[in-house]
Amino acid sequence: MRVLVVLLFMTQITWANGERAGDFDYYVLSLSWSPNWCALEGNPRSSPQCEEDRDFGWILHGLWPQYETGWPSHCRTTFRNPTRAGTAAMADIMGTSGLAWYQWKKHGRCSGLSWTDYFDTARRAYRAVNRPSVFRKLTESIQLPASVIEDAFLQANPDWQPDMITITCRQNRIQEARLCLTKELSARSCGTDVIQDCTMQDAVFDPID
Repeated sequence: MRVLVVLLFMTQITWANGERAGDFDYYVLSLSWSPNWCALEGNPRSSPQCEEDRDFGWILHGLWPQYETGWPSHCRTTFRNPTRAGTAAMADIMGTSGLAWYQWKKHGRCSGLSWTDYFDTARRAYRAVNRPSVFRKLTESIQLPASVIEDAFLQANPDWQPDMITITCRQNRIQEARLCLTKELSARSCGTDVIQDCTMQDAVFDPID
């Protein structure tokens, strides 16, 4: 019992300290395919992101400060947390205000920006990406190589190189497209720990309902 108490105390200290805000090398812009997330997590949770009148495709999962190897999280910052109105305003590209709050808490604080500047930066990064329109035209679930998703993004964004983007999978489904960006939001090569492309040849990709 004493050992458990000590471990819990150490965990709380680590959480409270975190890394220093603003100390990172580049960003990872993570885009999640909403229908696949809804199939895995959102529908069982009755998430408003997955309601029938929503037509989310690639949503902003997060803008993550990154080291060349590894990443900071839950950083110390002197900036205030976002207001409820501030997180709610991000739901149009993030699906829910809850995701916006969580991303600020875990990643946004590490940017060294205020919450208003962080959300503004995330929105600008998201809007700068040409998201392939072909995936919005699907009428039924398909299976495809994960590399097809990457190729579609590269075709839609001809200035990118293959080492600037990676596609991830989860439970046999396409999960996310992750783009690496400089602090000025220009596409750049990803670190070796980020470039871990999904190699599935039959990943499930669900349509927008």
